[in-house]
Amino acid sequence: MGNSKKLSLAMAGLILGASLVACDDGKGGAQSAAQQFAAAVSSLDVGSVAFDGKDSAVAKQQVQDVFKALDPDKPVVEAGDLSLSGKTATVPLNYTWTIGSGEWKYTTYAEFTKSGDKWLTVWNPASLVPELADNEILTKGTQSPQRADILGAGDAKLVTYRPVVKVGIDKPLLGSADATASATKLAELVGVDASAYAQQVSASGAQAFVPAITLREEGRTITDEQIAAVPGGRAIKESQPLAPSRTFARAVLGSVGEASAEQIAASAGALSAGDVTGIGGLQQQYDAQLRGTEAVVIRAQRADLTREQIGAAGTDPRRVVFQTAAKPGTALKTTLDPNLQSLAESTLAGVGPASAIVAIRPSTGAVLAAASGPGSNGYNTAMLGQYAPGSIFKMVDSLAMFRNGMTPDSKVECTPTLDVDGRTFKNSEGYPESSLGSVALRDAFAHSCNTAFIAARDKVTQAQLESAAVAMGVAVEAPSLGAVAFLGSVPGEAAGTEHAASMIGQGKVLMSPLAAAMMAGAVAKGAPVSPQLVLNPDAGAQGGTPGEPTAEAASPSPTVTPEAPGQASDKPITAAEAAALSDMMRAVVTSGHAGFLSSVPGAPVGAKTGTAEFGKEDPPKTHAWIVAVHGDLAVAVFVEDGGLGATTSGPLLKQFLTAAG
Repeated sequence: MGNSKKLSLAMAGLILGASLVACDDGKGGAQSAAQQFAAAVSSLDVGSVAFDGKDSAVAKQQVQDVFKALDPDKPVVEAGDLSLSGKTATVPLNYTWTIGSGEWKYTTYAEFTKSGDKWLTVWNPASLVPELADNEILTKGTQSPQRADILGAGDAKLVTYRPVVKVGIDKPLLGSADATASATKLAELVGVDASAYAQQVSASGAQAFVPAITLREEGRTITDEQIAAVPGGRAIKESQPLAPSRTFARAVLGSVGEASAEQIAASAGALSAGDVTGIGGLQQQYDAQLRGTEAVVIRAQRADLTREQIGAAGTDPRRVVFQTAAKPGTALKTTLDPNLQSLAESTLAGVGPASAIVAIRPSTGAVLAAASGPGSNGYNTAMLGQYAPGSIFKMVDSLAMFRNGMTPDSKVECTPTLDVDGRTFKNSEGYPESSLGSVALRDAFAHSCNTAFIAARDKVTQAQLESAAVAMGVAVEAPSLGAVAFLGSVPGEAAGTEHAASMIGQGKVLMSPLAAAMMAGAVAKGAPVSPQLVLNPDAGAQGGTPGEPTAEAASPSPTVTPEAPGQASDKPITAAEAAALSDMMRAVVTSGHAGFLSSVPGAPVGAKTGTAEFGKEDPPKTHAWIVAVHGDLAVAVFVEDGGLGATTSGPLLKQFLTAAG
């Protein structure tokens, strides 16, 4: 390039540079200062902003004080188009807050002044909130709507507001009485830990009401007079969302109480201290739907204004800057039949170990009862339990055998014992000798001959067992259930003694009582049952995480991690296959060891018992199972440490079916 051309380019650069400088009226610097301020307010930290007439550290603290009541919410602040007039500039600031389910938008104006070669932000609280004065802050008030009900079959109110009495010591009523003595006396009256409650009362403030217990109004035996006889004792009447009784379907429904620190932390700002929320079960899973949306009001007020001053003022000295109305929650509709649920729970009332009764309507898949006994200690054994099913799994074996060409009349060999790779399998104690030898499959099923079914392992592969289980609706997804549940796990691969154990529902085969009831329901329906507990799962935003169980007690189930549920079978059980299984289940009652069910009134009962060994004791402990079909009702009864299915779970089933009518 020649020197003349280089000189021309250099001159052009100088001219262009001079032109840009001439056009720079300072707007760029002001705009940069405005954007910095907008970003700083978005984070509620203006400590890095240079102010005109205000120390940055003082401004930072004042901003945090103004918005403290809205924590942890923060605004999104965007700077608009700047207006420049000499050494001053004005910029609109567009604020957007997300407050609960509402959106609060407003615009303020920030002013900037040029000092030397720097643009400084002019401190003005009104740039944070319109018309905010220098001595004002924001406050936030909320009011929750009444929590929605949980309904059962026929829209029966399972959980609804019921009258209660909150009993405690109201310290201003103590007078000259000793707080510790009164607390101890009240604790002994209502049956709570006297020492712990006395400490709680002593540690509370002089104006505090310290609750000891909340009693249901219905049926309470402690009277207002007894409570008032304790110095400082007080009974406050209110209402709370409660089930018909303290234990009614508690493991399924969950409960309602004050949000825990963990729930608050996980709620992303939806919950705060003192909020009432669902704890466990459907109450927690559908908390957002049931809770609704609280009313929110944000006010501006003097920072030094006290509650007493507000109450004494003729007109409210605060001004409302934003508010949203409450939106009631939506009732959760379930299929639970309150009568059958109560019957199932009363049937299990005297059972010591973990236990469950599940009843479903095969024609619709409706879960009518899902009761976990007192020995489950609050855990949802009925729906979440993971247990070896024992001989009730012979229903799956039999379906696989049918698909290999056998019928209920086909002959099988029932021997006293059977050796598989050095392990000896045997029948249950008291197995009738008359049913040994070459017997019909129906007879082997009716008396639950272990050796006959294990002997079929060479003709029924593990993959065929898995396929048959899936064909009956076990170990598959249940999108219509609307609740967290374990629906069974059947490995697709197993060999040797493990495959042999699978043939009698042991090894790695696992079921819940719900899955067992579904299996029996498939026989009654002649097709897989798609269980349904929640009828309107999409009526509101769900809380919790679908697929992750929440419970109020640790699981007593085996620590086996099951495989994920599979997809529905492309070859589901047919009506003809179900009829053959129904024939064999009826034989369990007419000629097998469930003859005690023959006296159940109404439609003929078909059943299958099961006993599954677990643990390392000698002799081993056993799970006791029985499943049955009775008209359009399929029931599973389970006792964790229960001996034999026929002798332990069988009488419970008879009691339930007889009373159910």
